Amino acid sequence: MLLRRKLCAAVLVAAVLLLMLASQSIHRRHFLPMLMAPPITQAPPISTNFEIKPTEPPAIMKLNPPIKILAEQEEQQKEKEDNATKDQPVLYVQNQQRQCGCSGSCVSELGGSDWFSKRYDPKQEPLLAENISGVEPAALQWWLGLQRSGGDVTLEDVMSQMFQVISPPSLDTKPLRSRCRSCAVVGNSGNLRESGHGERIDSHSFVIRWMNKALTRGFEKDVGNRTTHHFLYPESAVDVDGGVSLVLLPFKLRDLEWLTSALSTGHIKTTYMRVKERIQADKDKVLVVNPAFFKYVHDRWTEHHGRYPSTGMLAIVFALHVCDQVSVFGYGADREGNWHHYWEKNRHAGAFRKTGVHNADFETEIIQQLAIEGKITLHR
Repeated sequence: MLLRRKLCAAVLVAAVLLLMLASQSIHRRHFLPMLMAPPITQAPPISTNFEIKPTEPPAIMKLNPPIKILAEQEEQQKEKEDNATKDQPVLYVQNQQRQCGCSGSCVSELGGSDWFSKRYDPKQEPLLAENISGVEPAALQWWLGLQRSGGDVTLEDVMSQMFQVISPPSLDTKPLRSRCRSCAVVGNSGNLRESGHGERIDSHSFVIRWMNKALTRGFEKDVGNRTTHHFLYPESAVDVDGGVSLVLLPFKLRDLEWLTSALSTGHIKTTYMRVKERIQADKDKVLVVNPAFFKYVHDRWTEHHGRYPSTGMLAIVFALHVCDQVSVFGYGADREGNWHHYWEKNRHAGAFRKTGVHNADFETEIIQQLAIEGKITLHR
């Protein structure tokens, strides 16, 4: 019994010793690597292969170069544009805006022709208004000296009486970007004969005729049959159809007196010759060309060739100031060089070529130059 107890005690002691040995072995395997590791406060070594690069600026900085560079770039671009366009003709310059609604050029647009710009004055008022203060005194004095009328009447008195019979001008002469006013200015030249221009003439917004005593009936195929503005003076007066504007070209003070009389009392029967005492016309559509406009055409356009401009020249320059595009028909000599009217059978009769009053040759040169400059379309 005692032996068995000693044996159990020995087994128990051996078991305890084995447990202690096993525990020590486990402790060494777990903690030894931790003891051999470097302290956690020590920084890891820097690799010799690692390269430190400077920080690049934000991408947005690359989109905004310095002001000096911008200025240089703009200057270079401007130089390129100037070089590309310096040899190109300038077509329309005035305020970089169109003056009218036409698809092509507008008469009133300056800058495309130095020749035209030196002659065309957009400030000119082609129509006589009730207020005479707008008439330049020097131009008025020149106009009064063209043809002496006699009498002691003044222009103010004559105009006052005239505008009691007719209405103030209502024609809008300024160009508008919302419209294109095309005008056909039709003369009496024999070159209209067998031209076939009638339909083309009638297609214009305005058809201006300085017909004098000319006819359209029987010549419609060549000259058309529409008239919106009929230019005349007392010695060439005819009745004007309803709806047509009678446009008086007053070469003298007596012509204004005649207009008042012819539309009212009929008491004036002569000027320097026998004239028509009464005429039929719409009083509210009568227009009178400004006396200062005569001087303007004489100075700028006919350049003092002749005593004063012809009816035809005045009508064409008038059209330049009230129309956006101008076509001219029936002016000058025919194809054989003869000056005559299209309704005359004698081709050697009719209009003068050169007199002390007008200079047809010089006026023809002006009209041809207007066509060259692209300000009118000249139809032969």
